[in-house]
This record gives sequence, C-alpha cells and structure tokens, in this order.
Amino acid sequence: MRGLVKTLGACAVIGAGLGWFLTAPDPLEPAFGAGLTADPEAGGLVFAAGGCVSCHAAPGAEGDGKQVLAGGLAFASDFGTFYAPNISPDPNAGIGAWSLPGFARAVTRGVSPDGQHYYPAFPYAAYQHMQDQDVVNLFAYMQTLPADPTPSKAHDVGFPFNIRRSLGGWKLLFMQDEFALSGEHSPEVTRGRYLAEGLAHCAECHTPRNALGGLDRSQWLAGAPNPSGKGRIPNITPGKLDWSESDLVAYFATGFTPDYDSAGGEMAEVVGNLAQLPQSDREAIAAYLKAVPAVP
Repeated sequence: MRGLVKTLGACAVIGAGLGWFLTAPDPLEPAFGAGLTADPEAGGLVFAAGGCVSCHAAPGAEGDGKQVLAGGLAFASDFGTFYAPNISPDPNAGIGAWSLPGFARAVTRGVSPDGQHYYPAFPYAAYQHMQDQDVVNLFAYMQTLPADPTPSKAHDVGFPFNIRRSLGGWKLLFMQDEFALSGEHSPEVTRGRYLAEGLAHCAECHTPRNALGGLDRSQWLAGAPNPSGKGRIPNITPGKLDWSESDLVAYFATGFTPDYDSAGGEMAEVVGNLAQLPQSDREAIAAYLKAVPAVP
C-alpha cells in the first residue's frame, strides 16, 4: 500500500509539473520587428480591419471620441463577463509603456507584458496570423491616438475560469495556427483569407463554439447563437448566403443588402471598419467567402 501511495504521489507531481510546463505562456523573439520600418498610415488600415474601435472605444462614444480607446465595453459569455481594456497610449492605464515585442506578444500570442495569459475574448487566436509588418505598423499607428487615464475594468469571472494558467491548456486545444481554408488559392482569395480569418476575425462571431469556448472548425462561418441572447448570427458560407461577390463588396462598403435592407447592431460597426479599406481588400474578402466550404 505504501508503495502504491508513493507511486501515485510521484505520478501526481510529474503530472502537475508537465501540466505547468505545457500551459506556460508562449515566448516571442525579444528582437521582434528588428529591421522593419514602421508605417503608421498603413497601420491605420490594419487598425480598421482589426475592428479595434468596435471593442475598445468607450461605450456610447461617437465621432472622434471613438479614437479614444478607453475600453469598458462588456462582453457577456457562459464563462463570465469580460470588459475591453484601455489600450490607449496612456503609460499607466493603457499600453503607452509597452515595447513593440511586448505588444506583438499580446496581440499574436495572447500573453500580457507581465507574462499572464489573456482570455480569448481578445481574438488573439485570429490575430496570430498577422504578418510582422502589420503588427509593427499597427503599433506605430496606435501611438498616435489620444491617451486616456481611465483604468481598465476587472473581468467578472468566477472559479475555475479565473485561473489564468488554465488558459494555456485552452490554447493548446484551440489555438490552431493553420488557416481554416487550407490549400493553395488565387492571390485574391489568399488575401481575403488573411483578412477574414486573421485581422477581421469573422469566425469569432460567425462560427459556433463548443462547451469550452473553442471554435467548431467543422462549422466554419456557419452561424452561431448571438451572445446577447437576441437572435442568431447568420451563416455566411455559400451553403446559405447566396449573394454575388459584387453584392458582398457593395455591402462591405455601404451596409446595404441586395434586398435594400441595411446592416444593424455590431455588423454596422464592422461595415464601418471595412468601408475604410481599399476596394481590393473588400473584393478579396468577398472572394474568400465564396471559396469557403458550404455548410447547409
């Protein structure tokens, strides 16, 4: 019996050590961005494609006030309520004291400058696809925005989801670095895939999730329950959405559907972001949506 207890104890210690190792936050090259020249103007387009304003502007902000990324917007979920943080250039309340490598690690790895996992309400599982140059440009652009001293609001998340280290396990399970639309494609579709699966993180809303909050990649863009509890976010695969590419491009620029309806709710914000992109990028996203597998 003593031998069995010792064996079980040793296995428990080894298992705990292995779990601690596997859930460690991912590192990032300390010299990230070396040799790249920042272009804040190009970063503004990355900022628009990424929808940063939609989440990080203060609730109710309008006009130029949306450029003040004070945070505070609430995101209800089955795991608790998350609040968008202050990501303005304020050195204390925001990210003004962050380095470029620290910023890149947060955006593409979901790890804070002090080495803690971020919750995946921050769509880093999509942003991991960002090209280094786009990260550098985005960081440069965000330094040009107004600073705001509003402290970030703490998330309202209970046990066991408040154990940050466990998010390392979530990342192992669900943070896949392969694109959902695999294989070789035309340059236009490839660009659309980068925008839709990466920067614009379309799947975060349009793909259903499993019990642990991971995206069900077998139902990619097939629609999902609205977290607000009101209605359903639609299926935008060719299995349901029968709009032409030109219809999609027009919708991304104006918000008007082929039936002369208009985008509402969160999608109106998305259209406002996509309308700032070059026409070629809207055409690329439309081509991508026509290329994804149809889901009835």
